[in-house]
Amino acid sequence: MGFRTIIIDSHSKLEYSLEYLVFRTVDSIKRILLDEINLLIINSTCVSLTSSLVSELSKRKIKIIFCDEKQNPICETVNLYGSHNSSKRIFEQVNWDSNILDNIRAAIIKEKINNQAKTLYKYRKIDKYKELVLYRNEVCTGDITNREGHAAKVYFNNMYYDGFRRDDDSDINKYLNYGYTILLSCFNRCVSSHGYLTQLGIHHRNEFNQFNFSCDLIETFRFIIDEMVEKITQNKWKEQIIAFLSKTFKIDGKEQTLINAIEIYFLSVIKAINENNPKLIKFIEHAI
Repeated sequence: MGFRTIIIDSHSKLEYSLEYLVFRTVDSIKRILLDEINLLIINSTCVSLTSSLVSELSKRKIKIIFCDEKQNPICETVNLYGSHNSSKRIFEQVNWDSNILDNIRAAIIKEKINNQAKTLYKYRKIDKYKELVLYRNEVCTGDITNREGHAAKVYFNNMYYDGFRRDDDSDINKYLNYGYTILLSCFNRCVSSHGYLTQLGIHHRNEFNQFNFSCDLIETFRFIIDEMVEKITQNKWKEQIIAFLSKTFKIDGKEQTLINAIEIYFLSVIKAINENNPKLIKFIEHAI
């Protein structure tokens, strides 16, 4: 599995040749070994790619994220068949028991709120940390009392500023949306590479959302972006956010790259669903 995130933000042509991504501009030619690439971000609308390159990247499960004229992520590649036994995985996914999924969702929401609480603790918001711990302890099966929503309001108002809303047209939301989109694409890659459908979620069931399953899974990782955005500066802010892709995180007692941590977490969620045991989920550790 690759380890490099490649960002293309200049007028260029990308080709495939002899195991390499070939990057051509008017002035130069560079080659990058495909085995080293984990994610390719096309950050300009002045980039052309050959179909042979797209095909080879797809075979190697290397995700491509395309950005619009404002350099915001707008779409990504998702393999149609990510695993040799995709049919079996999809049949399994379609037949998951809704009661089991409610239990898994409750465990994920508890951990999400737990991470939010720890983040506030790091910023010395001790009273609010305690409030979120209470919300976490009140999460019930399926979170029918919406502790997630109540916790989010407290969390964001104290993480950034009083009155902050996730639908505000602010720089903070711009940064958060960009970071969440990149992170979501990492989950989409993981889900599809194991033969499951990104569209069929645990809780998210929006018919217009292609990534319902990934949106369920991402919840316990969002704090990574939240903390980066809190310290971000406007100069080269996208590069600062993307830097999280190269960080390591502790999961199951070991330091892992983000991509490996997502895979370990994802496979543990699948096992927890199939065995109806939320305690089998392996979450990344958020130290305070």
